[in-house]
Amino acid sequence: MTERLDGKPVADAIDSRTREAIRARPGPTPALVSVHRGVESPFRFYLRRQARAAESVGIRFRESALPPGAGAADLAATLRELDRDPTTHAVLLEHPLPPPFDFLDAISELRAEKDVDGVGATNLGRLVAQRSVHVPAVARAAIAIARHYQLPLEGERVAVLGRSGTVGLPLAIALVARESGLNATVILAHSRTRDLRSALAGARTIFSCAGRPGLLDRELVPKGAAIVDVGLSSVPDPSARGGAKAVGDADAAALDGWASALTPVPGGVGPVTVAELMASVVRARDLLDPARGDR
Repeated sequence: MTERLDGKPVADAIDSRTREAIRARPGPTPALVSVHRGVESPFRFYLRRQARAAESVGIRFRESALPPGAGAADLAATLRELDRDPTTHAVLLEHPLPPPFDFLDAISELRAEKDVDGVGATNLGRLVAQRSVHVPAVARAAIAIARHYQLPLEGERVAVLGRSGTVGLPLAIALVARESGLNATVILAHSRTRDLRSALAGARTIFSCAGRPGLLDRELVPKGAAIVDVGLSSVPDPSARGGAKAVGDADAAALDGWASALTPVPGGVGPVTVAELMASVVRARDLLDPARGDR
C-alpha cells in the first residue's frame, strides 16, 4: 500500500507552535499585509485563505489593493511605504504578475525580514550563502511534510523536478544546505532533462514541482520511492464543480502500490504552505521588534 501523506496534521502542528509563539512573547501582534492588483483573479481565493489562516493563529491581516490603472511605479511605491511602516511586520505580493510588472524587482523593494515568502533577491541570495532569513514557504512546506513523515533525506539521493526561482531551485538548495541539517544528495531535473528516468534512478524521495499533470508514473519513478507532489494544475472534469479539478504531477492511480508514499493533491503541500507562511510572519515580527535590537 502507498502511504498517504496528508498535509493537515503537519499544518496543525505548525499552527499550534505559531499560536504558542505569539502567546509566549509579549509585544505587538504580528501583522501581515497582502498586496495585490485589485482585480478579480484566482488570487482572490488565496487572499481568503490567507485571511482565515492569519485569524486562526492570532495574526493581524489586511489586504492592500492597487487602484485601477496602477503601474509598476505605483506598486514599488506601495511596497516601499509598507517597508517603512513599523506596524507592518510581513508583506506578501500577488504572483505571478502580468507585464509590465516585474515580480522580482517589486518584491526586492522590501527588506529581507518583511519579504515573508522569502522570494526576493536578498532572501534567495542569503539562502545560497546558507544564512537565510526566510526560505520560500512552498519549499519549507515540502520539507516539513518530509520531516513529519520521516521520509529518507539525510545523506540520501533525493530528486527535485522543476527549477523555478520560487520553488524548485530554493527547495534544492535547502535540501542540500548544511544549515538545514538535511545534507541530502540532490539531483535537480527539469523540462529539458533528456533522460528523466535515469535522472530519477536511485532517488529515495522525489519532490516534484514541474506543474505537469500525470508526469510521474511507474515508468519514471523508482519502485518504493516517496513522492512529495508540489505540482498543481487544473484539468477538465465535467463532474467537478466549475468543470475542472486540481491535480498534481504524480499519476496517483498508477503509482498506488508502487510508490512507498505520496502527498495528495489537493490536501498535501497546500495547507502546509499556508501554515509555514504564518509561522514566518511571527518570525518577521520577532526579527523587527526594536526590543530585540534587531532593527
